[in-house]
Amino acid sequence: MMKKVLIVVAALAVGLLAACCTKTTEPELDSTEFVNITDVVPDAILEIRYFGTYNFVGTRIDGYLQPTALLTRKAADSLRAVSDDLKAQGYRLKIYDAYRPQCGVDHFVRWGKDLDDTLMKPYFYPNESKDSLFIKEYIATRSGHSRGSTLDLTIFDMRTEKEVDMGGTFDWFGRESHPDYCGNPETGEYTGENGTLTAQQFENRMILRRAMLAHGFKPYDCEWWHFTLKDEPYPDTYFKFPVQEL
Repeated sequence: MMKKVLIVVAALAVGLLAACCTKTTEPELDSTEFVNITDVVPDAILEIRYFGTYNFVGTRIDGYLQPTALLTRKAADSLRAVSDDLKAQGYRLKIYDAYRPQCGVDHFVRWGKDLDDTLMKPYFYPNESKDSLFIKEYIATRSGHSRGSTLDLTIFDMRTEKEVDMGGTFDWFGRESHPDYCGNPETGEYTGENGTLTAQQFENRMILRRAMLAHGFKPYDCEWWHFTLKDEPYPDTYFKFPVQEL
């Protein structure tokens, strides 16, 4: 009898421990509803800037363990529709960044506060003083990327086998990166007023924008390359798990 009692007590203890673990598991660490983008969009080109050193910080960013790109399943499915649309026009997607763990955002914040570190200023923010980057919201303590349904991307021309000329580089801090630079993104009208983009460069940005908006994404006013799924599944959760193959 005593043996049976001990077995029951042990079983109850294991059950309580499992329940406690379930209750204390942080949802921010749960990658269950995320996928590798290339599992859904196999021909997407990945150039994960924050895994390497060619980015505005100049070093690999915390939390990027592998040069891959992750999204929520819902966002990835919508991106597949974007890919199919653009493929019919002769383009492929090229991804710079997608899901970004909170520790990566924290890395940006630490860098932003170190005003002496201007290693990459000539390449990404030559016309901006570093102490203005928080004020102008180029850097923030929270990022939509950490919610898992935001990504940064461009398009690749399958005919020329080159990245399409957007008239500016990814992560350029400045007016030139705004979607309304040299035109009206709502109508697609090119004006060229007080700017350096050609009509073709502006239209190239619009090709990407039209495809993203047509398949459920919304744009960001300051970056032509940045889009978020309108109906994102985790609007209030900022995930913490690292970027690596799932």
